[in-house]
Amino acid sequence: MSPPTPRLRRALLVLAAVPAALLCALAPLPAAADAPADTAPAADTAPAATAAPADWTARPAGGGADRDARPYVYLEGTPGTALQDRLAVTNSGRAPLTVRLRGDGRAGAWIGFAADTVTVPARTRAEVPFALTVPPDAVPGDASGEVVADDGDEEIRVPVRVRIGGPTLAALTVEDVEISGGTIRYALVNRGNAMLEPRLAVRADGMFGTLLDRPERPLPLELAPGRRVERTEPWPDAPALDAVTVRLRVTAPGGARDEAEASATYIPVAPAVGGGLLVLGGLALLGSGAYRRRRTRRGDPEPPGAEQPGVEPPGAEQPGAEQPGAESADDRQPTTETRPLVKAGPLVKAGAES
Repeated sequence: MSPPTPRLRRALLVLAAVPAALLCALAPLPAAADAPADTAPAADTAPAATAAPADWTARPAGGGADRDARPYVYLEGTPGTALQDRLAVTNSGRAPLTVRLRGDGRAGAWIGFAADTVTVPARTRAEVPFALTVPPDAVPGDASGEVVADDGDEEIRVPVRVRIGGPTLAALTVEDVEISGGTIRYALVNRGNAMLEPRLAVRADGMFGTLLDRPERPLPLELAPGRRVERTEPWPDAPALDAVTVRLRVTAPGGARDEAEASATYIPVAPAVGGGLLVLGGLALLGSGAYRRRRTRRGDPEPPGAEQPGVEPPGAEQPGAEQPGAESADDRQPTTETRPLVKAGPLVKAGAES
């Protein structure tokens, strides 16, 4: 029986590998209960306790039925005024709680507490007064910040919003628009003195029509005065070959509006590389052909009589010109004419006879 051919051997290997792959795919994964006993959590540990919520809270203080129901602190005032409010700290644990208080952000820097460190007994709720003083040179509009309560292990942040009286200006710009593959990058800047909730519309036009048209929609952010935010807009179905112009339009309540655009050219990588290689190959062929023609011209024999003015024909010697390889006059030794004695002998004999 003749040995199997290479093609037959490859077919047999494939047929043998397919059942093995199916068995591996269908094999059941080991159950969690089969894990070694030493990997199970110890009885004295309590993993659920670490995932449980904190046994204390901090939030804006309230009265009546809606006690501590405010999601953030909201204050209104004119520049130079002091605004009052309270923070409620509730300790639902079985041990006393000590927290440290501070302000963060623009409006948080204006906050002063009655006490920066507060100790709350077990199962007790305490209210901490604080004052927010609006700077005399504050720009009318909205400002934001946070009250931070920290017990050493974790912290709770309570938002603070301040409306500063006076004329407000809503101004918004979209800047630094860039197109990178399937992503559109841009930046939003609040140029006014009011808190803004921007909305965005995107449109992209190519050589043969509109490629992308997303209507105006709200963005999930609040832009404080003077704040700059860099964002991205996905474009998963960007063209493979086209020249496009992307336009972004942003708006916000209060009359804020701005537009910006950017252009990009999409070229497939493989055709571009192939075209470049073809161009280089064509240039190389042209250069090689021109070199061959030049060498052929130089090697052609010139027709008789076609001497150029001022050019001596091959082999012609110019007076006074030294030929390559010839010796100079100074290098040559004086020469004397010598003849064989057999020729000189008869001449001497004839003279003697005469």
